[in-house]
Amino acid sequence: MAPIDQLAYGTWPSPIRPEDMPSGSLRLGRAQYVSGEVWWAESVPAERGRTAILRSGGSEAVLPAPWSARSRVHEYGGGAWTALDDGRIAFVNQADQRVYVTRIGAEPSPLTAEDAGLAHGDLVWADGALWAVRETHDAALSTPRREIVRIPVDGSGAADPDAVTIVVGGSDFVAYPSPRAGRIAWIAWNHPDMPWDAAELRVGTLDEDGTVSDWVVVAGGHGAAGGADVSALQPEWTGDDELLFTQDPPSAARSDPARGARWNLFVIRFDDDLAHASPAPVCVVDGDTGGPLWSLGSRWYAALDDGNVVAVVTDGRSRLMLIEPVSGSVTELETPLTGDVQVHDVRGRRVLLTGAGATVPGGLWELDVSARSLAPLRGGEVDPASGPRPPASPMTFAGPLGPVHAFFYPPSSPSAVGLDGELPPVIVLVHGGPTGHVTGDLSQNAAFFTSRGIGVLDVNYGGSSGYGRAYRERLSGGWGLSDVQDVAAAARGLVDAGLADPARIAIKGGSAGGWTVLCALADTDVFAAGICRYGVADLRMLLAETHDFEARYLDGLVGPWPEAEADYIERSPLSRPESLTTPLLILQGSDDPVVPPSQSEALRDALADNGVPHAYLLFEGEGHGFRQSDTIVKCFASELAFLGQVLGFETPGVSPVDLA
Repeated sequence: MAPIDQLAYGTWPSPIRPEDMPSGSLRLGRAQYVSGEVWWAESVPAERGRTAILRSGGSEAVLPAPWSARSRVHEYGGGAWTALDDGRIAFVNQADQRVYVTRIGAEPSPLTAEDAGLAHGDLVWADGALWAVRETHDAALSTPRREIVRIPVDGSGAADPDAVTIVVGGSDFVAYPSPRAGRIAWIAWNHPDMPWDAAELRVGTLDEDGTVSDWVVVAGGHGAAGGADVSALQPEWTGDDELLFTQDPPSAARSDPARGARWNLFVIRFDDDLAHASPAPVCVVDGDTGGPLWSLGSRWYAALDDGNVVAVVTDGRSRLMLIEPVSGSVTELETPLTGDVQVHDVRGRRVLLTGAGATVPGGLWELDVSARSLAPLRGGEVDPASGPRPPASPMTFAGPLGPVHAFFYPPSSPSAVGLDGELPPVIVLVHGGPTGHVTGDLSQNAAFFTSRGIGVLDVNYGGSSGYGRAYRERLSGGWGLSDVQDVAAAARGLVDAGLADPARIAIKGGSAGGWTVLCALADTDVFAAGICRYGVADLRMLLAETHDFEARYLDGLVGPWPEAEADYIERSPLSRPESLTTPLLILQGSDDPVVPPSQSEALRDALADNGVPHAYLLFEGEGHGFRQSDTIVKCFASELAFLGQVLGFETPGVSPVDLA
């Protein structure tokens, strides 16, 4: 057995180098069964973060460089490729947002016209046709227009835009085109709602010309459940007259405020035309089968060929359940997957999943329901050479507004322990969204720090998904206030438990998490350092500069503009730069359309004016979320060096950050 040394926390030798980080966490997208193979989308950091389409049956990529399958609909994209019936795929090319078709070894050919104002996503091959969500940006439009379209796969739409059929629009946003036997179902919502607030399930009849002239709202929306707002998601036909979907339950099921509303599976059965019965619950489970629709095409359940359903149910962590709609019975499928689980495709009783767990890293998996077995197809396994990855412990802290849920990764090393009497430094992580969720998965991102003797506390502050609608709506009107109270309460709770040095607690977050970082630094005395990745610093700037999908998000998080202008000003750290006195590392992408560099640059200037130690790193070619290898390496190295410089420990192997 190797000797164990007593070393200062933060200085422990680690087998995980910054150079290892780009390959340590897979970014996987849609997966499908294609002939006898499995094909999937995967971001390739070494190729400037392009999204390749890879296959299990050979070394040759389905979509090789320089092509990249990535949608920019809603800026977050999703559903950027799908397989046709004949061995070809259709995909959205990242560079021009046109839809192309190709097969292995062939040069892609366009299916849609060259038009800088168009973007496509949520591609679906169904009923012998290619369907998509199309987003149109035009100077003549006050806001982008979104419609469901049908794209001919013979290439005629590339030369003649009119060959692409506009199937239906009629709302600010559309998602999940789901056609079947002369009908089409889809999800629709309008400003100022986000899809997790109130989204309608609509069903329409396809006319002879392929368009919808008659449709009805069958679930979801405002006042859909006894006056309550309802979020409907993921419609899936399981028969010509039967439609599955997931939604918040009716008001009668919301009587227990401790439980709150949950996304559960429902079914609607149709008669002739669009006549239908009321939605009926398939089963009622104390957990969410559904989540925030940040990316188009997200799927939390799938029907097997025998009519049973495999579904993700999340209550903090996730479980996989086998649901028998006829009997209503629910059986848990024992797997190690507990977080970020998506259900991609089904063949017989085999299911393709992506996800991670408390004991396994993220990967692409095949679940054999009959054998009750789960096999990794890509990722899902830890390299023994990368050292230990301690499992996260779920923790709940008392906060001013109620319980605060979190996961704690303790420092861990086979060769080192801390000095006698010393408590470890800790990084408090704040996820983005803010309507998002973390699940305490086995994480190389966390292990990069824990293996060096730095604890990591990942917080699901009020406003997070995965704990029911009541917990999610705890942030309503209180962004920059209640989330700050929650992360501060979690950090103090860790100190009270004797697990963190109160003088060496840092806070790190990106996007909306970056906003909470900055507000926490401005409004509490809990944190000694901050790391802000492409974070929001001024709400008025965000309102003026951000993209249309989130243009009214702040109505619910803060208040409607301009009525709540005073709150926008008062809460923004840049409105009161004198409150920014804590050392800060700022990381920003040059091409970020969600939180443009102007916010980070104004923050940098305010820190400089205050004489606060800080560093600002701008990464060319990066957007909202970092994908390139060099960027990822630089970020982790800089974060470690910054923490050592500010919190007072040596960081062998990384160069110091130039603090201004």
